[in-house]
Amino acid sequence: MKRTEREKEFSQRVISRRGLLLGSVQLGIAGTLLWRLRDMQLNQAEQFHLLAEENRINLRLLPPVRGLIFDRNGVLLAGNEQNYRVVMKRDDAGDIDLVLSRLAQLIPLTEDDIERARRDMLRNRPFVPVTVAERLNWDEISRIAANAPALPGVTPEMGLSRYYPLYEDTAHVVGYVGPVSERDLEALEAPDPVLMIPRFQIGKSGVERMQEETLRGRAGSQRVEVNAVGRVMRELDRVEGTPGDNVHLTIDAKLQNYALERLHGQSAAAVVMDVETGDILALASGPSFDPNLFVRGISSTDFRGLLDNEFRPLVNKTVQGLYPPGSTFKMVTALAALEAAATDGQETVFCPGHMDIAGHRFHCWRRGGHGRVGMVAALAQSCDVYFYEMSQRCGIDKINEMSTRLGLGIRYDLPITSVSAGLNPTREWKQRNRNADWRIGDTINASIGQGYVLTTPLQLAVMTARLASNKAVLPRLLRDPLERAEREMASLDLRPEWLRLIRRGMVDTVNHQRGTAYSSRVVAEGQMMAGKTGTSQVFSITRAEREAGIRRQEDLPWNRRNHALFVDYAPVDNPRFAVAVVVEHGMGGSSAAAPIGRDITLAALNGGVPPLSAYPAPQRNRIRAEQIELEERLRAPEAMRVSRA
Repeated sequence: MKRTEREKEFSQRVISRRGLLLGSVQLGIAGTLLWRLRDMQLNQAEQFHLLAEENRINLRLLPPVRGLIFDRNGVLLAGNEQNYRVVMKRDDAGDIDLVLSRLAQLIPLTEDDIERARRDMLRNRPFVPVTVAERLNWDEISRIAANAPALPGVTPEMGLSRYYPLYEDTAHVVGYVGPVSERDLEALEAPDPVLMIPRFQIGKSGVERMQEETLRGRAGSQRVEVNAVGRVMRELDRVEGTPGDNVHLTIDAKLQNYALERLHGQSAAAVVMDVETGDILALASGPSFDPNLFVRGISSTDFRGLLDNEFRPLVNKTVQGLYPPGSTFKMVTALAALEAAATDGQETVFCPGHMDIAGHRFHCWRRGGHGRVGMVAALAQSCDVYFYEMSQRCGIDKINEMSTRLGLGIRYDLPITSVSAGLNPTREWKQRNRNADWRIGDTINASIGQGYVLTTPLQLAVMTARLASNKAVLPRLLRDPLERAEREMASLDLRPEWLRLIRRGMVDTVNHQRGTAYSSRVVAEGQMMAGKTGTSQVFSITRAEREAGIRRQEDLPWNRRNHALFVDYAPVDNPRFAVAVVVEHGMGGSSAAAPIGRDITLAALNGGVPPLSAYPAPQRNRIRAEQIELEERLRAPEAMRVSRA
């Protein structure tokens, strides 16, 4: 149908308006694009230039500064030192074998070092820097810098590395750090990204491991521009990390050093606790090892030497070593009998040197017997027969309950690795683990700390502190330096008359002429010591060995001899310190463990090497000769200077 002129004019006007509108929109868009293009080319040119060449911008994590570890007086136990190292990135290096070969001509690199660096680079993403060598000196770093054009992807850096200024003294307590392993990462649900940095170090044992999150801190970040050969041209952005928090321990570094040196030459352990607070002042396990070896990368020879040492220097015997407590357990049996009303502690028991029970003969350590003894004398002279009798009256259930009450058979929550619970055997335990009923002979053996009973030196120190205070003392290793209030300890609710008997027995053990530790008495006024000796059997001398003439402990190989134990607290009138000592295969508690316990107790009371006046006069010449030898090994005073957190 033919349109009229009027319709044509209307249609043209509509088209013109639409065209104008469309043109305006197009012009606006074009103008916006031109303005944006100009802004990007002129005002933001540098930023987009860098983004366009993103391969030249590196984002690096900055390892945080690890927190420090101090003793109770501010002595540094674990610190950080400057460490010159060289790192390498695979994507910048090109031929990594060629670069590593050139690097080996400038600094000492073993085949193992080269192979480890190659393995780390192939395992990680190409742009991740891998530490090739560390602890370099300034001359070595200078040679690398001077030859930088021939070493693409290689960068010298300065960082921090862990070190332990007291070396062996606190190795078992503080522990050590080491590079993150695949096993470490697998144990974490959501690993911190900083752990992905090759050879980043984390706590591997002791406080370093158990307080890892506290000590580690949080990583920072850095954006840098690099040139074609990987050399850093400039830093674009930097966010510093958050340093780890410092940790303060209850350990007294000076006393710890003395205790460890007093154990010198023996496989032994010693624990010192504050009776009132439970603070652990010394946790010495000998022999020890230098934790710095592990930080720097211990050689296979050194590591094999530690593993093959029959004295087991890598084991923390204070909390990990399990030992039959021997006669140091007799206070438990005595209190169990008192609580069960099986005795009033005053009656006497005749000891002929043995007791026949259910067709078996159980001997006393003194073959001729002790005659008639009451509880105090039985403790002082360590009469086995007396406690055989008491155990039959009260039974294993009461003994087990009292043992737990005094702190044995408990795994204490301390920030160190491999803390053992020991073994406080019950009827149910034997049925479950040995598929056998509890027998009267088991109770007899348990009554003198033999049979299935196993304890750690730490548990023995806790038991002694509880006997001295009548409080449920709990051991503590972490200390708040700002804390002033003393810890509140629950009462054990042991009757005063019972404790008087036990304590008199422990006092007479050390101070009565017939006491088993009389030769280790203290004569200094106000420092009298109460204690208990123990000897625990490891192996019996067989009939064949007796027929071959082997009748004494000294005739046996070292690792078949009896363990020697001693526990004590002092001063008697106002107990401050509880001490436990175990000498592996030391043969006799009186001869091997008690003298060590006395010396360590006196060192705690006197703040250092004990004065000769604390010892009986006839012993002083011998003691002085021993002290001269020991003082040569003690840590120099400047190593114990107080550091600032």
